[in-house]
Amino acid sequence: MEKEATIVPEAGLHARPAARFVKEAKSYSSNIVVMKDGAEANAKSSLRLMTLGAKHGERVVVRAEGEDEEAAVEALIAILSEEEEE
Repeated sequence: MEKEATIVPEAGLHARPAARFVKEAKSYSSNIVVMKDGAEANAKSSLRLMTLGAKHGERVVVRAEGEDEEAAVEALIAILSEEEEE
């Protein structure tokens, strides 16, 4: 299963948003990747995620394969689509 999302947090997929995203991804058993401009990164690795350089307003695709793939994709898309709390 995969879905596309626009990154809403001002910091993009870096620092706190990335840490929160990875923490959530690790709570699922599915294999999860994030894709941007033909590059792919393991959603359970903050270092790999940050190599994508995904910034505010850019589009990414979250893809999950496994028994909880639907819940994983929905939860991770929600994190990318919400404003960061200060």
